[in-house]
Amino acid sequence: MVSVVQNVAIDCADAYELARFWGEVTGRPVDPAAKPGDGETQVELGGGLVLYFNQVPEPKTVKNRVHLCLRPETPRDGEVERLLALGAAFVADRRNPDGTGWAVLADPEGNEFCVLRSTAERAAPST
Repeated sequence: MVSVVQNVAIDCADAYELARFWGEVTGRPVDPAAKPGDGETQVELGGGLVLYFNQVPEPKTVKNRVHLCLRPETPRDGEVERLLALGAAFVADRRNPDGTGWAVLADPEGNEFCVLRSTAERAAPST
């Protein structure tokens, strides 16, 4: 027997607004029944996986122990710029001169996530 991951739960101060951010990041809609002020909502990613946002009273205080790693459909550096324009913050640059590596960003509530190279970038010969 095994367990199946149903959702990734993200504690936050404003469930609806953080779900809107992640909906823009992933290109998936926020639950259509959700509205501003809701204490919980979700973004369905497809394949049964859900990002679940749960409003909690305490703020984030330390580094995430679990985080999302995003593989964009477009080149990594352009996706980093898009996410920064959506409201993400730049945390750390783990990109290497040969094009490998990743960028660490944080969502508007400080939850860290990584932006990896696209599939096409991974397939290209390194220089």
